Amino acid sequence: MRKLALSDEILLSIQQPARYIGGEVNMCVKDPSQVDIRFAMCFPDVYEIGMSHQGMQILYDMFNHRDDVYCERVFSPWMDLDRVLRDKHIPLFALESQEPVKNFDFLGITIQYEMCYTNILQVLELSGIPLRAECREEDDPIVIGGGPCTYNPEPLAAFFDLFYIGEGETQYGRLFDLYKETRRKGGSRKDFLAMAAGIPGIYAPAFYDVAYQPDGTIAAFFPNQEGVPEKIVKELVVDLDSAPYIENPIAPFIQVTQDRVVLEIQRGCIRGCRFCQAGNVYRPLREHSLEYLKHYARQMLNSTGHEEISLSSLSSSDYSRLKELVDFLIDEFQGKGVNISLPSLRIDAFSLDVMSKVQDVKKSSLTFAPEAGTQRLRDVINKGLTEEMILKGAAEAFHGGWTRVKLYFMLGLPTETKEDREGIALLSEKVVETFFDEIPKEERKGRVQVNASSSFFVPKPFTPFQWAPMCTGEEFLGRAYQVKDKFKEMKNKKSMKYSYHDADVTILEGVLARGDRKVAAVIEEAYRRGAIYDSWSEYFRNDIWMEAFRACGVDISFYTTRNRELDEVFPWDFIDAGVSKEFLKREWQNALQGKATPNCRQQCSGCGARIFEGGVCFENSN
Repeated sequence: MRKLALSDEILLSIQQPARYIGGEVNMCVKDPSQVDIRFAMCFPDVYEIGMSHQGMQILYDMFNHRDDVYCERVFSPWMDLDRVLRDKHIPLFALESQEPVKNFDFLGITIQYEMCYTNILQVLELSGIPLRAECREEDDPIVIGGGPCTYNPEPLAAFFDLFYIGEGETQYGRLFDLYKETRRKGGSRKDFLAMAAGIPGIYAPAFYDVAYQPDGTIAAFFPNQEGVPEKIVKELVVDLDSAPYIENPIAPFIQVTQDRVVLEIQRGCIRGCRFCQAGNVYRPLREHSLEYLKHYARQMLNSTGHEEISLSSLSSSDYSRLKELVDFLIDEFQGKGVNISLPSLRIDAFSLDVMSKVQDVKKSSLTFAPEAGTQRLRDVINKGLTEEMILKGAAEAFHGGWTRVKLYFMLGLPTETKEDREGIALLSEKVVETFFDEIPKEERKGRVQVNASSSFFVPKPFTPFQWAPMCTGEEFLGRAYQVKDKFKEMKNKKSMKYSYHDADVTILEGVLARGDRKVAAVIEEAYRRGAIYDSWSEYFRNDIWMEAFRACGVDISFYTTRNRELDEVFPWDFIDAGVSKEFLKREWQNALQGKATPNCRQQCSGCGARIFEGGVCFENSN
């Protein structure tokens, strides 16, 4: 029987002890002594967030299908347990075996969001693993990072032995086999890392050097050892149906953020929004077949007992078999108490018809994401959404019985003007007016409510906006106040609410998103000063970060507000994400000229993703 790492006394003294005991339904159980490789799969945030991440569950299931690998889970301990572990010198442990993470062969960390970077250092320190890769010894786990933030791994390069760039289903088997072979031959840690660097999609930071210009920009990025590639090409699953999905998802004891079965219906996106990193790095769009999805929907719902299934993708409306899939789910689970949720839908007549079949309109609100308040700025960002489409969708929704609408916008977008900002309030007002114009008084089911919110724009690598300067924190807030004041002038202001995000967090996210290796010192310094759980507003301490920047002599404005030349070498230019820099330059110029680009199903724009020889690029090929 497993012995828990924490005593009953400790478990009774902390919040949500179920975060740390494992033993959930469908948890994998193996004898650690009977496997060759032990892999600790980490999500550097609290359990409820990490257990909602689908990529982690996919790899967990895939790794554990190998007889020679035991994959276990570890999450950032919440602040109460963090203090206990430090005070009582208890090493961080994996949930399945309850054994210390330091005893594992690999520590794999999912890097989903820049504001989790200090939590990565928390996990390393509590595990007894040196923070800096150069300080690790032979018996320390190999620390490997994956996930969307690895498309610019440089701010974290000092803390990782390896990064996996791209989709994890393709090369981990080869990496594990190489590890076993190296160990069998008595090879060292460095021997393994050097050979691993030759595997497609694997980046080993220690084998690359950076040279800088006098102005702080990068002069060159180059290998310092023979046999490692100059460019790392992202890994991609071309035929999604060839990749395994999750047969038996883990069902937590406590409610997590995504407390449902998640069925991934496609990867990638055809839309080409210029601010969206995911829409670029996950190109090309690839779909699962209907039969594949039917199989996994049945299997996952039956094996977990969940009462909701969510269809996951970047733009669910673009899945070509969506109607058939929804009809199947309704027919298959009718009368069984299973709800169907459809995030990321474009609000049009088709999508509303689909949603009307699966949603209780009395309990739900609809979400539109115009992103910008005027058509001019929507063309700049290539949103592909007109005001007519937005208002027509709102009208359809109101006729369908919805009375609550959420509108998402961004502030600080390239070329943005005062007119664009005030357009947020004007568009929100038009949505309210659409309700009053379309729905007779006697047919209204409650009061209309439009909740508009704006995040602040962060330029991300591998987007056309990677060249764009950011606003300062003061500029962001000034723009938000302009929008807020405009809302107060609206005739229907009682039916509208407006909110905006934290500007300080946005500035830090901008530094970490486009940072280089020099930013690592700031991350470590901020962590040493107490920065942790920066994505949680109650724990984010901007003063700590500002002190860390000053102590390290790193200029925030270098990474945020300065203009970048088209020929500047970026910290992530050694990665080939499938979209060429020439395409991104063209799109940047199109943005500055306000020119829209057709989506991938309308016309190929030559982004470079055809090199993968699959997906939407070849849908009409014979």
